[in-house]
Amino acid sequence: MATCPPYPTHPPAPSGALRHAHWWQRRWVPYAALSALLALSGLVILALVREQTGTEGFLVGLGLAVLPVPLLVASFRWLDRVEPGPWRNLVFSFAWGACAAALIAIVANSFATRWIATATADPSHADTLGATVIAPVVEETAKAAAVLLLFLFRRRDFSGLLDGVVIAGVTATGFAFTENILYLGTAFGTDQLSGDSGIASVTAATFFVRVVMSPFAHPLFTVLTGLGFGAAALSGERQRVRRVLLPLSGLLLAMGMHALWNGSSTFGEFGFFAVYAAFMVPAFGLLVWLMLWTRYRELRTVREELPAYAVAGWLSPAEPFALGSMRDRRVARQYARHHGGRPAARAVAQYEAYATSLAFLRRRGRRGRAGADFVVREGELLNELWRRRAWARPALEHALAAKSRPVPAYAPPGAWWAQPYAPHGQGPGAPAPAWNPYQV
Repeated sequence: MATCPPYPTHPPAPSGALRHAHWWQRRWVPYAALSALLALSGLVILALVREQTGTEGFLVGLGLAVLPVPLLVASFRWLDRVEPGPWRNLVFSFAWGACAAALIAIVANSFATRWIATATADPSHADTLGATVIAPVVEETAKAAAVLLLFLFRRRDFSGLLDGVVIAGVTATGFAFTENILYLGTAFGTDQLSGDSGIASVTAATFFVRVVMSPFAHPLFTVLTGLGFGAAALSGERQRVRRVLLPLSGLLLAMGMHALWNGSSTFGEFGFFAVYAAFMVPAFGLLVWLMLWTRYRELRTVREELPAYAVAGWLSPAEPFALGSMRDRRVARQYARHHGGRPAARAVAQYEAYATSLAFLRRRGRRGRAGADFVVREGELLNELWRRRAWARPALEHALAAKSRPVPAYAPPGAWWAQPYAPHGQGPGAPAPAWNPYQV
């Protein structure tokens, strides 16, 4: 039965209409403007930090501050392995945290602290108030802006808790990187004036506290905001109040923990260590447990949702079982690389990511939380899977067979996908199934 009229319901637009579109309406303009904004922010923040630390202090601070960055970024990327988001989102998040958010924080914190000092005529009280009240509000809001932008304009890449955690964590990693350059560079300048060096120097103490003891401090604060946005992403489009309140609640929690951390030095001689042991370490452990549990739930969602597409003929019987295991995914990529090189391994990795997105989309559809573009998005994902099936299917079946695990019994006997096919060809040669698991 036809699903659309045999003729256009509206006359086609003139062929020259798009040619005369204004230049600011072109797709690349927002990206160029955002890149220019981040680059300008980076240059300004570079000049400000260098002015406060000096050239030598800036280089020392840069060399020390970069040490925890690869570990933190790799950790967040590892969390995102089930449904990895595009690298451009992570690059934007890090750049926003290191440049735009850091610049906003430096300017706003300095202005607020000077204003409080002038109004109260008490510079020491102004510094304490600025660190415990002003800084948490300004900094967490500036970092949350990156999460908000991706939540609004990269909605397809923002589907759950882990997406919010990864984006928020990478943004905070960039912010902490710039802040550590400033603190370590300033400490080095202080040591240059006093002549201190070695373990007893201010630079060593600052490095121990900020890089060794608490490299996860800023990511931990902002991840609470990311959890709020991730929970909002799981809500239905009609739950507008919830989609607003959840991110705001996460932001308020991030500000509160940030304020507690900054104010720990005012709690006495051992206040910092008390807050670190009683709040920071347990919160970090709880967050790690939550992320691992969420990752396990996502893999279980893949195993539970994809069999419908296997029965329909879009996937082979073994694929949902193999796609629900990180070990099988890794073995499949290694098999593809061994037999077809990097292009084959990349095709399998993309297949795994698209299949995971399809599973999450189906789960939202079953729960009535899918968007208006559900059918279109489902078709796009199925087509992407179909294009990569020649390499992905034998690789995933090999991964499942390597552990001698039985294939689930949800596949009907004699299905077309049971026929042999060559990995180097175009698959079994059968046309793409037309059955939709949601049509009843």
